[in-house]
Amino acid sequence: MTPFKQRMLAVSVAAAAALASGGAAAQAGQTVKVAWIDALTGLTAATGQNQLKSFQFFAEQFNKKNDAGVKFEVASFDNKLSPQETVNALQAAIDQGIRYVFQGTGTGPATAIIDFLNKYNERNPGKEVLFINYAAVDPDLTNSKCSYWHFRMDADTSMKMEALTTFMKDQADVKKVYLINQNYAHGHQVAKFAKEALARKRPDVQIVGEDLTPLAQTRDFAPYIAKIKASGADTIITGNWSSDLTLLVKAANDGGLNAKFYTYYAGVSGTPTAMGANAAGRVYQVSVFPYGVSAETRKYMDEYKKRFNDDFYTAQVYHAYALLSGAMAKAKSTDPAKVAAAMEGLSVKSLNGEVTMRKADHQLQQTLYIQQWQKADKPPLDYSVENTGHNFRVIKTYEPYVSSTPTSCQMKRPGG
Repeated sequence: MTPFKQRMLAVSVAAAAALASGGAAAQAGQTVKVAWIDALTGLTAATGQNQLKSFQFFAEQFNKKNDAGVKFEVASFDNKLSPQETVNALQAAIDQGIRYVFQGTGTGPATAIIDFLNKYNERNPGKEVLFINYAAVDPDLTNSKCSYWHFRMDADTSMKMEALTTFMKDQADVKKVYLINQNYAHGHQVAKFAKEALARKRPDVQIVGEDLTPLAQTRDFAPYIAKIKASGADTIITGNWSSDLTLLVKAANDGGLNAKFYTYYAGVSGTPTAMGANAAGRVYQVSVFPYGVSAETRKYMDEYKKRFNDDFYTAQVYHAYALLSGAMAKAKSTDPAKVAAAMEGLSVKSLNGEVTMRKADHQLQQTLYIQQWQKADKPPLDYSVENTGHNFRVIKTYEPYVSSTPTSCQMKRPGG
């Protein structure tokens, strides 16, 4: 072999080796811009501001190290909790070249994003946009409305109710239940699944009242508390969040209501302060976030609080970055179409253990926790939520199979 041919062979071998070994790092160093679209104004503004800070905070954490070696950059858009404003913000983000979108507050905005992207991605092959839903929990979003371009990081309403009622069935003091929820898809689903699950697991329990209140519009819940007291309820089940739960709890305290609350979102900004010491032992929450259970989780909580004087409570934010970076590493690409394919069936380590993205419907399967509002204790149980001197203590842990619910999704996949 001539020296020239030897040199050419060496170059070819080196190139092949680079292609074989460099695939996982092919996207290393790339900046992935994501659009965060949720409410930063109105009665739910405190929640939105906390979530935005959480996404920015964990972008910085994952930028230090992630499986794909990419850098995440968050652009924020205020949708004012409106589906139309959400679509306007999504179009603005796409015009800026952004191909990943985070949203979680409200089923209406989430549905608007899914409907828009189903059409947009079909019309714009090669320019697809991926939707990471971190908190819109209507089961229909991964059933009748399921989409290849939508991945849900939170447990849906039915999954959380399955865990909540599995716990409640063993509580002898639960005899008379009042349902109060927000008058939109999630609130309707909470009431529906509560009645179905209790009938199945505790048929002796009476549903003594039910109310649906306008989403983020009610400022005085005193009349509702009066109805609940008159009903003789010993237990309240509510999927309310943000101002609709904060003001409900405040009215309960002011009205001397001593019933127990079983909630989805008692940890959301503002509600812990409203609960205070008066609610200790009486408020329960089903959550994907294990408050301070592990040293890693507590480290993030302490750092977040030191920086923002606020509480981190949304494990789904961590899920989102862990799954995205893991899928990008697996796909050896930051292209949303390839990342979506890689995310199907993917398992990664998160703050509540291993989580798995179910391929059939893009519903994350994960551990759920029942937590009780209690006075802060000795380390490591000394974290003070909203500086109240209280926190959410994990009293029951349910592995993913306990709360996993079946899906009716008939997903249409690209090319299929």
